[in-house]
Amino acid sequence: MTQKKFFEQRRIGVVIPVGALRGEKSIGVGEFSDLAEFTRLAVKMGIRLIQILPVNDTGYESSPYSALSAFALHPLYLRIADLPESGGFAPRIAALAKQFGKNARFPYYTLLKAKLELLRDIYAAHEDAIAARTSLSAWIEENPWVKPYAVFRRLKQANQEKSWKEWDDHRNVANGEIDALWNDPALKKEHLFWAWIQEALDVQFRKAAEAVARAGILLEGDLPILINDDSCDVWAHHAFFHLDLSAGAPPDMYSPQGQNWGFPVYNWNALAKDDYSWWKNRLAVVEKYYKAYRIDHVLGFFRIWATPRQDLASSSLLGRFIPSIPITAKDLEDIGFNGERVRWVSRPHIPTHEVWDALSRIQNADGNKDYAAIRWEAEKVFVQALDRINNEELWLFKDAVKSEKDIEALDIHPVAKDYLISAWRNRVLLEYERGLYAPMWAYKTARAYVSFSYEEKEKVDALIEARKLESEKMWETHGKKLLAMLIESSSMLPCAEDLGDVPECVPKVLAKLKIPGLRVVRWARKWDAEGEPYIPFEEYPELSVCTLSVHDSSTAREWWEKEANQAAFAEFIGEPSLASVYNPGVAKKILQKAASAASRFRVFQIQDLLHLSLKYYADDSALERINVPGSVTDFNWTYRLPVSIADLEQDEELIRAVQSLAAVKPAAIPSPKKGKTKK
Repeated sequence: MTQKKFFEQRRIGVVIPVGALRGEKSIGVGEFSDLAEFTRLAVKMGIRLIQILPVNDTGYESSPYSALSAFALHPLYLRIADLPESGGFAPRIAALAKQFGKNARFPYYTLLKAKLELLRDIYAAHEDAIAARTSLSAWIEENPWVKPYAVFRRLKQANQEKSWKEWDDHRNVANGEIDALWNDPALKKEHLFWAWIQEALDVQFRKAAEAVARAGILLEGDLPILINDDSCDVWAHHAFFHLDLSAGAPPDMYSPQGQNWGFPVYNWNALAKDDYSWWKNRLAVVEKYYKAYRIDHVLGFFRIWATPRQDLASSSLLGRFIPSIPITAKDLEDIGFNGERVRWVSRPHIPTHEVWDALSRIQNADGNKDYAAIRWEAEKVFVQALDRINNEELWLFKDAVKSEKDIEALDIHPVAKDYLISAWRNRVLLEYERGLYAPMWAYKTARAYVSFSYEEKEKVDALIEARKLESEKMWETHGKKLLAMLIESSSMLPCAEDLGDVPECVPKVLAKLKIPGLRVVRWARKWDAEGEPYIPFEEYPELSVCTLSVHDSSTAREWWEKEANQAAFAEFIGEPSLASVYNPGVAKKILQKAASAASRFRVFQIQDLLHLSLKYYADDSALERINVPGSVTDFNWTYRLPVSIADLEQDEELIRAVQSLAAVKPAAIPSPKKGKTKK
C-alpha cells in the first residue's frame, strides 16, 4: 500500500496521553514501552489510529504544552528496568513501582523526582562505561540538538531550576559558548547524563512506534506550535523569537479577558533567513516515531494574537494579531482624525467622577474606610498615576505609566489598581509603535467610540474592516507558505487543530494543502443560523477529524451531565428519549452517531470509550478530565487509566462495544459535482 493510500484510509481512533497508560512494568506512570502493550488492545478493539499528547521534556512543569525543549523526550516516560545498566537496581525499581502503582492519578513532581534520582544513581554506578560507549557518541553526533539541551539542563539545575532569564551567567549565549561548555572536561559527565537518558528514550520510543506501525495502526503525535519561554530553544536561539511579546488568544465566550499563554512569538523573518532549519530539524526528529502529527493551534501559522510582556498575564485584551496591516497616522488623518482626536481614540481618558465612584467601593472592600481615607486614596491616584487635561475634569495616564505592570506597581489601594487597569484598556486603538495602530478587540465598547457621531463610527468601522480584509490576504499567503514548508519537509500527515476565531482563509488553505481540520461535535454548529443548530454528521468534510471531546474540555459524559442542552442534542441525533444520566446506553448512541460522521478520522478520547462500560465510571465525571484550562493544580495532566491495559484486554464486553464503533459505516463522501470543462 502506498503512503498516500495509507493516509487516506478512514479510521476509528483513540486519544490517550502516554502517561495515562498502566502497563505491566511501568512505574506509576505510562511509559513509551507501554504503547506496544496498548497496541495489542487497540487491534482487538478495531482501533486503527492512536493519538498521543506531546511527549517532550517539560521539566517540573506538568503541562505537555510547556516544553523545555522541542526535541528532547520526557524522562518520565523512560522504562528504567529496560536499561542495560539497571542490573542490581531491581529492588529499588520494584519499590518505586509499589509506591506509585496504585495512585488514581500520578503525582507528577514527586514521581519525576524519584525517577531522576534513581537514574542518577544508576548513571553514577556506570558513568565511566557509559562515557566510553561508542554507540552513545555516535548517537550524540546524529542528534546535535542534545548538546545545547544537556548544557541547558545542567545550568538550569545549577540555578535551582530558575528561568534562564534569572541566571547570573550564560543568559545570552552563542553557539561557540555552548560548544565550549559542552566540551569542558569538568562538566562532561554531567552533560553525558542527560544525553544518556535521551538516547535511551529514543531507543524505547522507536521500538514502541515500530510495534504500532507493524500492527497497521497510524501513530499520531502532537506538535505544539509554540515553545516555552523558559526553554533550551529560546535560550539558545534568541533571534528566532520576539521575546517582548507573549502569544495567546483573543477574548471569546469562554475567556472574556482573552488568553495569555506566556510563550514567545516567532520571528518568522529570522527563521526564513535560516531556511526554517529549526522547524525542519524538529520535524525530522519526530518523524522517527510518528506517521501523522497534530498541529496544535494551526491558526498561529496564519497569525498569532500577541500581547506585550509588560502587560499582566491575566489578560490579553491589549493584544493584536501578528502579522497584520496596521492603521497609520495617515489613515486616521484621511478620515478627519488628527491631534487631540487621535489621542482621544488611542489613549484612555478618565473622568474625575469615575475615580471617586471607583474608590467609593473601598468602603465595601475594607468595611471601615471613612471619607477622609477615601480622599487620601484618591489623592494618591491623581498624584501617582494621572495628569489633568488643562482645567477639564478629565485625566490621562502619566507618561511614566507605560503598562499594566506599571499600574500594578503603584503604591495605591487594590481597588484603585483594579479600576486603573480597567481604564487602561478603555481605548479604540492600540498604538503599538509610534504612528502605528491596531484596533482593540472590543473597540465598540470603548468610551471614545460610544461618543462618536454616526458618521464617525461609520468611518472608523470602514477603516478597521478594510485593514482586516487586507490582513486576511496576508494571513492566507503567510499560512500557506509556512504549512507548505512543513509538508515539503516531512512525509508525515499533518492534522490541524483549527479551533477558535478562525479566519476565512484558514479552511481554504487547509483544503488546498489537503490537511484535515478538527470537528469537535459540541462546537460544530451553524453559529450564524437561528438556534445555532448542530452541523449534521454527513456534512462534515471528509478531510477532517471528528471527535466528541478534547484534552482541554470536559469528557462526553461530563458535557452531557453538566453542560449540554440535552433535549436539543438528543433531537439532533434522532434519539429524543435519551436518558439524562449518562450510562453505557447513552454513550453507545452518541459514540455511534459520531462514528458515522463523513470525516476521514473519527477519534475519541480513551475516557469516552471507557464509558461504554459502567466498570470504569468515576464517582464524579469531573475526575476523568485531563486538564482544566486556566487552572494550575496537581490534578491537571495526571490522568491515568482506571485499570491496567491487561485488565482491559480481558474485558470482552468493552472490546465488543468498541468494535461496534469500528463497524459503523461512515457517511458517504459526496461525489464531486460534474460539469462541462471550459476550453
